This record gives sequence, structure tokens and C-alpha cells, in this order.
Amino acid sequence: MITQTAAPRVTASTVRPPARSSERPRGGLQLLVLALGFVMASLDTGIMNVAANDLRARLGLTMSGLTWVVDGYVLAFAALLLLAGSLAKRYGARRIYLIGLAVFTGASLLGAAAPDGAVLVAARFAQGAGAALFMPSSLSLLMNAFPEPARRSKILGIWSAIVSMSVGLAPSLGGLLVGTLGWRSIFLVNLPIGLVALLLTPRVVAAVPGRGSALGAGGHVLGLLALGSLSYGLIEGPGKGWTSAAVLGAFAVAVLAAAGFAVRERRARTAILPVALFADGRFAAANAIGFLFNFAFYGALFVLGLFLQTARGAGPVAAGLQMLPAVLIIPLGNMLYARFGPRLGNRAALAGSLALAAAGYAVLVVILSPALPYGVIAVVLAVANIGSGIASPAMTGVLMAAAGREHADIASATLNANRQVGSLVGIAGMGAVLTAAGGGHQGATVAFALTALAVAAAAVIGWVGVRGRA
Repeated sequence: MITQTAAPRVTASTVRPPARSSERPRGGLQLLVLALGFVMASLDTGIMNVAANDLRARLGLTMSGLTWVVDGYVLAFAALLLLAGSLAKRYGARRIYLIGLAVFTGASLLGAAAPDGAVLVAARFAQGAGAALFMPSSLSLLMNAFPEPARRSKILGIWSAIVSMSVGLAPSLGGLLVGTLGWRSIFLVNLPIGLVALLLTPRVVAAVPGRGSALGAGGHVLGLLALGSLSYGLIEGPGKGWTSAAVLGAFAVAVLAAAGFAVRERRARTAILPVALFADGRFAAANAIGFLFNFAFYGALFVLGLFLQTARGAGPVAAGLQMLPAVLIIPLGNMLYARFGPRLGNRAALAGSLALAAAGYAVLVVILSPALPYGVIAVVLAVANIGSGIASPAMTGVLMAAAGREHADIASATLNANRQVGSLVGIAGMGAVLTAAGGGHQGATVAFALTALAVAAAAVIGWVGVRGRA
């Protein structure tokens, strides 16, 4: 039997009065501070991909060691998200946000000073743990800071645009830093961002009281084991072989742990995922869309980078620059959501934007060839990613509307975990598709067709699964 957590005691100190007009300018600073953590983590991920070859040469890393430097962050991040959401609910979102920022910033310093690959891998795991702590909390704090639905929709669009811009600029910034200051600078760049966020957050972001709820340690152990094993299998699959004992064993453990988690959630007195969330179809829809969205988006970026280099002969720097228009257009979609999302409602915005993205990928499947002019590829991908830019904040808006303030922390953690696993499955799956299809133009065509199908399925879920204006 699942018992509901008692509502927190309401006192004069816990009730925030409506914002006065003189307090409105502070909203921009709150938005900036809460976006800093996401920006830092987004920059770090993109920059690390650019710096991989330099890291391998400077530290004498094997391919396996390099893989763990790049993906150790992903593993720790995905495996700890649900626990981080429960910690934020119990101890307060702002406190966990600050702890996460401190861990990530300290781990960045450790990475910059790392004398060898082993220390660097440890630093990357610590960075992933820090990001898992502050990412769900940031959305909960954002929801608390902007409770009005219409204003929150605009804020979500602006916030998504800031994060998308950091993702788009990361490869270029990474290349500049590595080329001029060396690989250690990619970690040092996090220090001023983290310190500014640590100093400003207590001053401009209101604390959200913790509810003192039980953590449900057994469920978190099972969830961590499921996500960790799945991540391990996806990361090691390309190197060890998808049929190797280690990889198959990891997937088996992931399935068993996930089944145990589901059974435990149904019977436990303290559920990690409140039953009230699953009673709202919007919650399930947002999470399914989040998985498919990241599967398609990051899988497509992976395929695009390889296609530009293998089928069109672009060098790494040229390929990185050619990918920028496809990524930098996303903030325009975010801002379009901020402008029109409140009028359309999240259901129409989500389904329509995902349908646009699916159509763009489908067109690319039909016309793609090694001789296709780059400008045509850029325009088609830009149109598709305008849709992606609208869909991302709309998806978050649906989730937050379903969760409410009470469950914002754990709902955000669940969505982030689903999206992270979607990224892992997307990249691993697209790699397998490219290998099976022989790579080059043929492999890219098949991979983009799979991308179009995934986004189209997400559009259908958005229309069918989200009722009302959300």
C-alpha cells in the first residue's frame, strides 16, 4: 500500500507573497542563475567530445580509457537522477541545487589538475553526480520562482534558448580552448560559472522547504542498478561486442532490476514515483516523448557528424562548423514557444512542432546523397530543429503541469533520466545501424529514416496523450 506524504506545514515564512512590480526585474536574474548549472553541464558535454583526441594523445589513454572519460559522466548522471529528485524533495530543492553545483565545480578543478587517466575518469564520474543533483532541482526552483502559467511558459522558452545556445556553441568553444590553452582549459572554464552560481543562488532564488519524506533507499538501489547496468551495456557494447558476456549480463541485470523496481513501487509504503503522477496521462506522455526526442536528436547529430566527414569528405573542424546552423537554430524555436506557446497550449505546440521535425527528417531521407549541396542539408535540418526547439520547452511544460509543485523534483528527475537514456540508446542504436548498413550515404539514409519514425511517434503521443491546454 502506498501512503501519501503529509503536506508540509504552511506558515508565514513558507508562503511567498505575490511578486510586486518592483520585484519583476529580479526574475531575469533568477532565470540566469538557474540556467547556469544547465549551461555549465551542456558546455562540458559538447566540449569534451571535441577534446577527446587531444586527451587521448596527451594522457596516453587507450580507447577504452577515452570512452570512460567521455561517457563516465553520462553513466553517473543517468544512474543518480532519481535519487537526486528524492533528495531535493526531502531536503529542499535549493539546498540540493547548491550541493550539486559545489560537487560539479570541485570535480572540474580535479579534472583540470588530473595527472593521469584514472584521476580524470574519477573527476568525470563526480561531475556526473553533481549534474544529477542540480539539474532536477533547477526545474523545480524555476517552477517555484514563476508560478503563473502564462509567464512560466515564456520563461521556459527563454531558459531553453539559453541552454540550447550553450549546446550549439560548445563544439566551437571547445575547439578554441583546446587549440589555444590546452585540454585542461575545458575544465577550468567551469570554475567561474560555478562560483558565480554558488554566490548568487542563495541571494536571488527563494528556498523551497523540504517535505521530510522518506527516501525509499531500496527503490533507489534498484533504480540505480537498472540505469547503471543499462548505461554500462550501451557504453561497452560497441567495444566489447553486443553479444559478449559482460554486455549481455549488464542488460540482464538492467531488466531484472527494472522489474524489481516496478514490483517494489507497487508494494512499498514509500513510493519513489508518487502514484498520483501516473494517474495523469500527461506525465507518462511527457516521459515517452522525452525518450524519443533525445533518441532522435542526439542520434541524428551523431549520424550527421559522421556523414559530413565520411560521405562528403569534410575535416573535423569543417564538419563542426557545418553542424552549427542545425544546432544554433534551436533557440529560435525556444523563443517561438515563449511567444506563442501560452496561446496555443502545450498539446498543440508539442504535437505540431514534433510533426514539423519529423517531416524535415523525412524530406532528408528522400533527397539525401553525397552530392546534395550543403545549403540544402542545412536548410532542411534547420526547419526540423525549429520544431525541436519548440518541442523541448513544451514537453517540460506538460510535465510541470502534470506534476505540480508538490512532485516537481521527482518528476523533473524522471524526465531527465528518460531523456539521458534516450540519448544513450539513440547514439548506440544509430552506431549499430550505420555499421549494419555499411556506413556512408546508405547508413545515414537508414538512420535518418529511423529518426523520422521516432519523432513522428512522439508527435502522435503528444496529441493523444496530452489532453487540454496543459
